[in-house]
Amino acid sequence: MKNTIFTGAAIAIITPMNADGSINYSVLGEMIDDQIDNCTDAIVICGTTGEASTMTDAEHLECIRFAVERVNGRVPVIAGTGSNDTAYAIKLSKEAEEVGADALLLVTPYYNKTTQKGLIAHFTAIADAVNIPIVLYNIPGRTGVNMDVATIKKLAEHRNIAAVKEASGNISYAAKLIAECGDMIDVYSGNDDMIVPLMSLGAKGVISVLSHVIPKETHMMAQYCLDNNFAEASKLQIEYLDLINNLFIEVNPIPVKEAVNMMGVNAGPCRLPLVEMTDEHKAALRASLEKHGLV
Repeated sequence: MKNTIFTGAAIAIITPMNADGSINYSVLGEMIDDQIDNCTDAIVICGTTGEASTMTDAEHLECIRFAVERVNGRVPVIAGTGSNDTAYAIKLSKEAEEVGADALLLVTPYYNKTTQKGLIAHFTAIADAVNIPIVLYNIPGRTGVNMDVATIKKLAEHRNIAAVKEASGNISYAAKLIAECGDMIDVYSGNDDMIVPLMSLGAKGVISVLSHVIPKETHMMAQYCLDNNFAEASKLQIEYLDLINNLFIEVNPIPVKEAVNMMGVNAGPCRLPLVEMTDEHKAALRASLEKHGLV
């Protein structure tokens, strides 16, 4: 069994922007500190929620470097370095390792897609090029590619492939994944509405969007599961279900960035092609935040 990168709740952190669209590192630093102060167990930088897909190469690497330096060893920093171009993913992954990332998050190739054989070749090539652990990211709703359980099982044989972020939303698939690969690879929920279901099956935690607004409660939900107190964990899962749903009422990270702005943190706008929420959706999101005393 490989060393576990983290247990509990990691945040897939947004990237705050200034009005001109540049990265607001001051606010990012404050957010990182606040998350760690409120029990978040790891920081995932430059993931989907961090809008990495619209960053320049220089911005992407600088964000990772900044997060590593700001965290300063307090919790693991997991850097998103996935790509549909294997050579580029290798380059970015090696650079992330050089600036001190503790682990990498690698999404399945999108648009050009690939076969299951291609997935094995792609991830193996990246894993061979680095010396830090890798979290595979299975999110077919965004990429159009679903990793077969047999593919993950094969990849789990690699010394550097330590975990998978499972965001298919398919509980039957997740159960099969954990049943067949659980002793070889750690599983994290990639969906906040499935923290307790997946952890009840043996997942080690969640890579969360919800942590932006209730970091302590999200951590406790996962910790209750780790402590086998699923009754209390389930209460939190149900209590905050409306908030979870409204954080995904439009394409992530549009709603969570709006929520953070509503809560008084200057997260700024998203970059195009992501645009401002509709007034109707803003009202629903604000109502959830108000219900839970967050605004």
